[in-house]
Amino acid sequence: MSKPYVRLNKDDVAVLLVDHQTGLLSLVRDIDPDKFKNNVLALGDIAEYFKLPTILTTSFENGPNGPLVPELKEQFPNAPYIARPGQINAWDNEEFVKAVKATGKKQLLIAGVVTEVCVAFPALSAIAEGYEVFVVTDASGTFNPLTRDSAWDRMSAAGAQLVTWFGVACELHRDWRNDVEGLGKLFSNHIPDYRNLINSYETLTRKA
Repeated sequence: MSKPYVRLNKDDVAVLLVDHQTGLLSLVRDIDPDKFKNNVLALGDIAEYFKLPTILTTSFENGPNGPLVPELKEQFPNAPYIARPGQINAWDNEEFVKAVKATGKKQLLIAGVVTEVCVAFPALSAIAEGYEVFVVTDASGTFNPLTRDSAWDRMSAAGAQLVTWFGVACELHRDWRNDVEGLGKLFSNHIPDYRNLINSYETLTRKA
């Protein structure tokens, strides 16, 4: 049965960045590694641009999973940072769940590594507790398309919505008249072809 359109609301969204760790990133093979990291950082920029509460978490970072990607730690120095000692499902960590509930938001944007575990498990757990979950597919990665598609199917069947970082930004922004230059610069920083579009716009604007 199809689900009615539920729009992202920038006043009711929190961002959960789950296990974007240096060791785990080496496992991502369903998307080009450079593109993947760019997408993750783009999602971080979106969270910052729209001033969305953001929670960072890692799993067993003293082991092979490694530390959090340093760019995210630098971008969100004051965000809740939960280094889980061992729980595979972030939702099994009381401190993480407490941080999510403290945001007061009911819509959750979730991305992480790997998709069928670090993303799917907390996504399914959050849905079970009544949250509206949006999985940012291109900022989440895993071993191959087979495992990715299985995870997407499982989450979709439970009610999660699959989105991309660019779609997220546009849906939160609603109207270009809210701001062209700021969001345009964000897009240009992460999509080379979009830079041409913005350069053209700026040239026409200056002439006018």
